[in-house]
Amino acid sequence: MRPLDWVVFFAWLISLVSYGLYRGRGSNTVTKYLLAGKSMPWYAMGLSILATQASAITFISTTGQGFVDGMRFVQFYFGLPLAMVILSATAVPIFHRAKVYTAYEYLENRFDPKTRALVSLVFLIQRGLAAGIGLYAPAVALAGVLGWSDRLITVIIGTLVVLYTATGGIKALTWADVQQMTMIFIALVVSLTMILHALPAQISFNHALHLAGAAGRLNIVDLRWDLSDRYNLWSGLIGGCFLALAYFGCDQSQVQRYLTGRSVAQSRLSLLFNATVKVPMQLFILFIGAMAFVLSLFVPQPMVFQPREAEHFAQTAEWKQAEANYNRAFEARRAAAFDFAQHRDPGSTAAFRRAQASFSQTRQAALKLVAREHHASNYDDTNYIFLSFVKQYLPIGLVGLVIGVIFSASMGSTSGEINSLATVSVVDIYRRFLVRNRPDRHYLIASRLFTTFWGAYAVAFAALGARGFGALIERVNIVGSLFYGGLLGVFVLAFFCKWVGGTAAFIGVLAGEAVIFAVAAFTSISFLWYNVIGCLVVVAVGLLCSLGVRPRTGALIRSQTSP
Repeated sequence: MRPLDWVVFFAWLISLVSYGLYRGRGSNTVTKYLLAGKSMPWYAMGLSILATQASAITFISTTGQGFVDGMRFVQFYFGLPLAMVILSATAVPIFHRAKVYTAYEYLENRFDPKTRALVSLVFLIQRGLAAGIGLYAPAVALAGVLGWSDRLITVIIGTLVVLYTATGGIKALTWADVQQMTMIFIALVVSLTMILHALPAQISFNHALHLAGAAGRLNIVDLRWDLSDRYNLWSGLIGGCFLALAYFGCDQSQVQRYLTGRSVAQSRLSLLFNATVKVPMQLFILFIGAMAFVLSLFVPQPMVFQPREAEHFAQTAEWKQAEANYNRAFEARRAAAFDFAQHRDPGSTAAFRRAQASFSQTRQAALKLVAREHHASNYDDTNYIFLSFVKQYLPIGLVGLVIGVIFSASMGSTSGEINSLATVSVVDIYRRFLVRNRPDRHYLIASRLFTTFWGAYAVAFAALGARGFGALIERVNIVGSLFYGGLLGVFVLAFFCKWVGGTAAFIGVLAGEAVIFAVAAFTSISFLWYNVIGCLVVVAVGLLCSLGVRPRTGALIRSQTSP
């Protein structure tokens, strides 16, 4: 980056952290540190919930998804609005009335301590893994821009995240997220504007839309019923709804956001805000990737977007031959794209699609060379695509801004995850089972220490375990789906099956997780369906283990389910 980029980069980070700490001052009790004293308005919670999803992975990987696979990834979110409505009517009032710090604390009130402990451990495992993957994303960004070691960058970012999170608490995180989301929207609009501006003068926006459509990059809805296909209408509506129910209803990183609300109504508004905004936002981000693809039809791009790999292979004979084939295929595709934009008849359409297929084959050949070097079956450079366009097309100053937003987006999402991990560690494990009846200050200090521990864990996993992942946006959701079905199932039992006891729920969770891992290991079923399968297995096993138990009726049921 240029000197001006560095100035903008550091100015943004300093202003973000300073604002968050200023708004988070006074977090000197456990309630204020973990739940912001239940003082947050709906718009702050809503933007904070949105910010935890709009992480660095959103910039790096979702745009890359739009580039290589089109906009069909948005189907993943089609079930989210329905899930938000369901949770607003069920989980929000139940958790608020229970006056709990965590969703898992409620499970002990409803079932027993062992069920609470089991589900808490499941959450700690899956969210700890997800935090590590999320922390790795900005390391990829800065390594690609600066040429530094991604492990070194991971350690630096992790250290800053721990300091920021341990100091400010949930209130600081929430208000920092509000500022961050504003800048995220600005950065996205600027990125799309610059990409469209870089198109050749004879290629209009309308031409760009037709080119993207002809190449399959605007394929938003896929009506095929295929359990092995990750992204179609049915997996999005059904599997995506179950995933959203689990993520927003059972994952403490999200539940904790709306537990900070001033009232049930404010918390509901925060979820309904996400129901309204999330799908359009993802469409917009994927559209940026699709337009970046259109630009790549006319402007030469790297054969492999990972700059270090390209430099490493540049002087080999195989690479030079592959590059020659790649350049010839690019020129043929560019000519076909111009011809299609001018005529848009069946002949030019077919010729453009043939040229695109030939070009894709030459790029895949280059990726196979890299994969062979790493003794892998394939190599995926999706996470480097957007950053390549940022460096190439954004003017000085804006590069620093976008990189700063990517950096801070990771800080925001990771700090929220670490905060929730510390909350569950202290409330559901440490205070409940290990060290009881200590003063409030003792647990406040413990919260800060657990924040440090989980930050170190995320850094270690990011540095050692996340390297070589494919599209990070997919990897995060796959990790979550291995566990969310079990979490969702036990809360369905807790909310709606009042005669099911703790032992039945405990066995149900174990059975659900066993089935999910078996399906992942031995079938080709898409990960979105893991959430449906796991939830149904937990509910079915819980009900079977409770046969012969009379349902509990009356005031208890009404108190748990009524708004």
